[in-house]
Amino acid sequence: MNRRHALGGLLGGAASALAQRAQTPLRKTGEKPRNVIFVLTDDHRYDAMGFLKGQEWLETPQMDRMAREGVYFKNAFVTTSLCSPSRATILTGKYAHNHRIVDNNTPIPPGTTFFPQHLQQAGYRTAFVGKWHMGHEDDAPQPGFHHWVSFRGQGTYLPSKNGLNVNGKRVPQKGYITDELTDYALDWLGGHPKEQPYFLYLSHKAVHADFVPAERHKGKYNGKQFKFPATMAATGEMAQGRPMWVHNQRNSWHGVEFPYHSDLDVAEYYQRYAESLCAVDDSLGRVMDALQKRGELDSTLIIYMGDNGFAFGEHGLIDKRTAYEESMRVPMLARCPELFGGGGRTVNQVVANLDVMPSVMAAAGLNAPAGGDGASFLPLAQGRSAEWRKELLYEYYWERNYPHTPTIHALRGDRYKFIRVHGIWDVDELYDLADDPLESRNLIFSEKHRPIAEQMRARLFQVLEETGGMQMPIYPDRGGTSNLRHRGRSKGAGFPPELQRDPRQR
Repeated sequence: MNRRHALGGLLGGAASALAQRAQTPLRKTGEKPRNVIFVLTDDHRYDAMGFLKGQEWLETPQMDRMAREGVYFKNAFVTTSLCSPSRATILTGKYAHNHRIVDNNTPIPPGTTFFPQHLQQAGYRTAFVGKWHMGHEDDAPQPGFHHWVSFRGQGTYLPSKNGLNVNGKRVPQKGYITDELTDYALDWLGGHPKEQPYFLYLSHKAVHADFVPAERHKGKYNGKQFKFPATMAATGEMAQGRPMWVHNQRNSWHGVEFPYHSDLDVAEYYQRYAESLCAVDDSLGRVMDALQKRGELDSTLIIYMGDNGFAFGEHGLIDKRTAYEESMRVPMLARCPELFGGGGRTVNQVVANLDVMPSVMAAAGLNAPAGGDGASFLPLAQGRSAEWRKELLYEYYWERNYPHTPTIHALRGDRYKFIRVHGIWDVDELYDLADDPLESRNLIFSEKHRPIAEQMRARLFQVLEETGGMQMPIYPDRGGTSNLRHRGRSKGAGFPPELQRDPRQR
């Protein structure tokens, strides 16, 4: 038997075990099964909420309300800063090297179990409304959801010919996508019987590029001054110690010198981003208003988070994928007064998308299935002392169709972060996040910090070993034989169709 067949047999056996596990009801904890609404946004960076003043003029009154009345997770992260891997981690509670959806093109492995399947087994009604973005362009209904509304790929902010997939049937998209998805979510919620627990997953397209604000929000931030990041400088102290791949990337598709190989202005780009976010904030308010009318606002667990961050010039980069804070750090809020008590609590521990699955399961009165990599953050949200992780593993695997970012593994602790690239000859990185939150001074060559770097390097491989991450996922190419564009070439010349499209639309 060759290695491919052997691997297929192992994966087939694992898929069978996972499928069997999904059919087995999990042991109940004795807690009251609560209704849960999980709201996910795309590319929402951690500080793009009004109360954090990432930009002084940005306003998000509904997110601010959630932080004021609920719990703000100050140090929330994703374990892979890319749409599909992050979403798969949310739904499985596993690192990308375990769920195997390592990029935006990889199909969902057969036998993959999503946690709403367990909720269904426990008597929950479940609904998914919005952007799925796993398995490339597919928008077909997925296991774990009784009700389904989605669209192909990234979808469009404004009505398009592809429309929506509503429970397997194509229907027109009639209006602005954020508003329309909220309409569908609230229509389903309004018809749901109060005596049956439910899980609603509202997954917005926003704020993925290319940003298109709702008509009512266009120009809202005209004339506002964008504060450029200090680490955007190409030279000087802020640029010292950066790996060569970062210097090279700032001159590439994902760099500020020629962003997306266009004349895009980063300040104007952020303005449209912020204006597009306004409709998401409106949506959050509508969800809370609907729950208030049903008499369920204080008893329903609402979780809000982003699927990954987004850089607007930090380190001279735009986009995500990297292990820098602006890429891997995300907003996360939770509200449920009956569960958390008084509002306004801040959780400082490092939590992640890994922890959503076990947290929702705990809120449903169920133990999480074995084999996950996360833990329930409910004790932290309740202000209870709990044994918690001392560091978080980050991983990103090189994509042939976006070759500007190498394979990266990082360990993010409470104070230090260690970053290691794979497959290129370059320096590692070590940052003291307490003294240098901007990650502007690479300490990897500091004699004083050498023991910390070596300790974190060893611990990184230990975590990979413990979680089954020592085998690198490799899949066939999906981007042609040449993926580098040059300023002098005509747009799309010599590239396969999927690369001739603007990646902001993918």
